[in-house]
Amino acid sequence: MAKTPAQRIKKHGAKAAVPQHHLPPVLNPTTARTPEKAQSNSNLILIAGVVASLFLFWYLHLLALDQLTQLTSGRPMPDSLVGGFDAAYISELRGVMDDDARGQLNYVHKTAGTLFPLIFGFTWLLLIGTNVARKALRWVLWALPLLFVVVRLWANVAVDGVLAAEAPDAGQVALASGLTVAGWVLLVLSLIAGAAAVVMGTRKRKAATAAKAG
Repeated sequence: MAKTPAQRIKKHGAKAAVPQHHLPPVLNPTTARTPEKAQSNSNLILIAGVVASLFLFWYLHLLALDQLTQLTSGRPMPDSLVGGFDAAYISELRGVMDDDARGQLNYVHKTAGTLFPLIFGFTWLLLIGTNVARKALRWVLWALPLLFVVVRLWANVAVDGVLAAEAPDAGQVALASGLTVAGWVLLVLSLIAGAAAVVMGTRKRKAATAAKAG
């Protein structure tokens, strides 16, 4: 019967041959996550997000909402009015939109109208997060796409509400119009914030490269 290490030491003293047990390494060195690999993965997600955002913007504003004007004698949907709208316009639009047209607009709001701000917001949060190192500045820039998502989704509900109401009051119309305008403003500001983040990230990487070279 094979002796245990303790029995061998007791019998032979310091000359006892005790087998050494080596645990396998916990980490596989071939799967190490390098900063370059992490940056590459982030870039792939960003590219996919930007492409999806562009497609959804095109589908929502240049295709779906534009096609709905065929049901309103050429009148644009409230979502497309960058400068907002008033009660007279809503009353006029309700006069030419039947239940089917309002149902189609509601469906657009629930599909592309929801997916576009969500995917755009997620993409811009990642874009800013990977390029802006300063925490305070990062949160300031993050606030713009976050607000855009909230405002656009709220605007969808508000527009559907004023078009579905028998007699929408001035407050409902003003809220829907204000949210629509704010959504467009926040979209533009988010785009500017994203561009600024990319510039800062590019400068940071150039400075890091120059420091390594020096």
